[in-house]
Amino acid sequence: MTKLSVNINKIATLRNARGGAEPNVIKAALAIQNYGAQGITVHPRPDERHIRRDDVYALKDAVYTEFNIEGYPNRDFLALIKDIQPDQVTLVPDGPDVLTSNAGWDCVANQDMLTDIVSELKAYKARVSLFLDPDPSQIEAAKLTGTDRIELYTETYANQYSSGAEKALAPFLAAAKEAKIQDLGVNAGHDLNLENLKYFRKTIDPLEVSIGHALISDALYYGLNNSVQMYLNQLAVE
Repeated sequence: MTKLSVNINKIATLRNARGGAEPNVIKAALAIQNYGAQGITVHPRPDERHIRRDDVYALKDAVYTEFNIEGYPNRDFLALIKDIQPDQVTLVPDGPDVLTSNAGWDCVANQDMLTDIVSELKAYKARVSLFLDPDPSQIEAAKLTGTDRIELYTETYANQYSSGAEKALAPFLAAAKEAKIQDLGVNAGHDLNLENLKYFRKTIDPLEVSIGHALISDALYYGLNNSVQMYLNQLAVE
């Protein structure tokens, strides 16, 4: 079964909008895990507009499933990873002014930098995943960095799904096949939701999906426990 890692950035966004400690990200992370999710994801950004650095330290002892930390690998981020030593680090190419992740790495242009960073992260005992567009040539280049996995950036799939699921998925299927050839694990994330997740899981069968905005939004209508169950059902093997 594909693992569900829930990104709790939006919990922190809501908390920060009012100030104070509610909703509490630690309490939310514990609840999400108790409801059956197999991981917690956070993406701390330099401006701390959602998850803050102190949240990440507090979550270190609260996450008893898989702790996945996403981010751009500047020195502050790498120092945080050294301190926390999460199960997985997902490297994204976002600059500090980016609202949300909107592109994968160019592993050809950034080959040397990524190779050095992947090596450093592995010294901290973290599994490494690179956020990538569904481009087989980039997957070949990603392999050369020493990364363990890739995370397919699924926004185009989500945007095109309603116009034709098979066509929308085609580049991701090609990318997943190349990843298998390169012996790289496949994760996926961005705009996956209750409408498009099941088809993606059945066809690509990723090791893990990271879902935040859609699941937390659904929790407003269905409740957090129900929403986690609904996403787990979409990932279940029939």
